[in-house]
Amino acid sequence: MTKKLEEIFDFTATSNDCVKCGKCIPVCTIHNVNADEVTSPRGFIDLLGAYKRGDLELDKNAKDIFESCFLCTACTDVCPKSLPTDMVIEQARADIAQKFGIAWYKKLFFLLLRHRWLNDLAFKLGYVFQTCGFKIKAEIDSMSPRSFIPMVKADRLLPSLMKKSFLNSHEENIDNGGKRKVAVFIGCLGNYNYKKVGESLLEILETLEIDAFLAKDQKCCAAPAYFTGDFDTVDSNAKHNIEYFEKFGDDIEAIIVPEATCSAMLKIDYEHFFHDQPEWLERAKKIKDKIFMATEWLEHHTQLSELLASKKKMPNIVTYHDPCHAKKMQGVYQEPRNLISKNYSIVEMSDPNLCCGFGGVTMQTEKYHFAEAAGKPKAAMIAKTGAEVVSAECSACRMQINNSMNVSGVENVVFKNPIELIAEALKK
Repeated sequence: MTKKLEEIFDFTATSNDCVKCGKCIPVCTIHNVNADEVTSPRGFIDLLGAYKRGDLELDKNAKDIFESCFLCTACTDVCPKSLPTDMVIEQARADIAQKFGIAWYKKLFFLLLRHRWLNDLAFKLGYVFQTCGFKIKAEIDSMSPRSFIPMVKADRLLPSLMKKSFLNSHEENIDNGGKRKVAVFIGCLGNYNYKKVGESLLEILETLEIDAFLAKDQKCCAAPAYFTGDFDTVDSNAKHNIEYFEKFGDDIEAIIVPEATCSAMLKIDYEHFFHDQPEWLERAKKIKDKIFMATEWLEHHTQLSELLASKKKMPNIVTYHDPCHAKKMQGVYQEPRNLISKNYSIVEMSDPNLCCGFGGVTMQTEKYHFAEAAGKPKAAMIAKTGAEVVSAECSACRMQINNSMNVSGVENVVFKNPIELIAEALKK
């Protein structure tokens, strides 16, 4: 993208630049499950232009429309003019939050994301009482409701909670006897729900003799708040993380993130968010060169690939899903495949680039029917491959795909982050 940030956030200019070619329509996640022109990328852009000109009132109908976008960036991927539909919608959602407020349960969730100690306490209590309302499926780190729970459908699968978070399970500095050192940004789902991702990453770093700094003062990257329009939370968490990362020093080679959404937020969306705060924009730019998705850094900056090649071939067949925030936003898609293929047979699904349908907090609560509809085609693709494992470097995708397979009756397929698969192969 060659445009400056101030040009990107000019709704009128973006709207005027759209030539209405329609290339975005076939790939649009929401349009595929709700075929209405207003909930399509060119529809969103046209309405945003009208809103900026004062021709469209930001009423509840407009709110409903702008909150229907999955922010999957598929439209920007195919747009001949690279129009940033997702970015302008994110800005409009901040206006929506200012006008209509944010639902109480979202406010509570974002409050937890701003205070790690409070989040730790909430998840500890959740772990103690989760069996009261949910049936635990420990083998896939998930749970389903025992009976009716508000906003949760009876057949819905959610991530289960761990007894102790990943960050609280280890010392901050882990000495692996190496001459190299990296920091780990784990992400909230990896910290509290899918703990094995972080454990597997530590096993890989130990094998490579690379010291690990768990950066325990990290806060949530604030992606859930950003996509919902709670810019106060984004401002607080982003500034905290940037200041924290700046203190790491030169002995930290990289900040590695086994989560596509967290990595994209830290590396790309912090710049977008601080477009009108010049000092913080420059500081966000300076830290981004040290931030990598885990497989990206392991593939390009270590000898992991050669080490895996010396290990036994595993019997499992794997199919790989490309998270929107990995391939479309960061160009990371070949690296996890390169590493996995050293020990596993990969069978590609018909469209690995198709959004899984997670869509963020609003989509998973108020508009869950859209998320459910968007997830079913992905579940069908996975089933058709005959794979025993579906993998993606994203815990949001994991949550959504696990649920999609559950409601679609796809059995005998488990989800594993590529980091987990790599760690298992290193043990053989």
